[in-house]
Amino acid sequence: MKLTIITALIFIITLFSCRQPGNNLALQQKVDSLQYQLAATYKPGFGEFMSGIQVHHAKLWFAGKNQNWKLADFEIKEIEEALAGIQQYCTDRPESKSIGMLDGAIDSLNRAIEQKNMAQFKSGYLLLTATCNNCHRSTAHEFNVITIPVNPPFTNQDFKAP
Repeated sequence: MKLTIITALIFIITLFSCRQPGNNLALQQKVDSLQYQLAATYKPGFGEFMSGIQVHHAKLWFAGKNQNWKLADFEIKEIEEALAGIQQYCTDRPESKSIGMLDGAIDSLNRAIEQKNMAQFKSGYLLLTATCNNCHRSTAHEFNVITIPVNPPFTNQDFKAP
């Protein structure tokens, strides 16, 4: 019986001590500090993601053109990662809602790369490029036209299969 009373008293004292104004103030200050730090944390902007996608789009072309399927797979995964980043970090941008229109083209390219099928790769790449441009038109960015690259984006990378 005494143990039950002592346990109940400890519980009540603990409960009331947690509700003291000083503890709430300190806790609120920590929450405020964390919210400030979170708000000040760098988050990539929509343009940074799109620039990265453009680079990987070009590198994907040269990897596929050279039948470097491992590199092509890497580049398409980088594009998918950037698209996921847009959906995670750029939810305030209306353009983010249109990202899903690329899913079919991405799936087509993934299948072509997996099957190491050059004809499907070219077809999938054309579909991806056209879908990018359709997305740009639908989001009032029609001035940003994507094409099949003529020259590699980097002169210090070999796109040939090892």
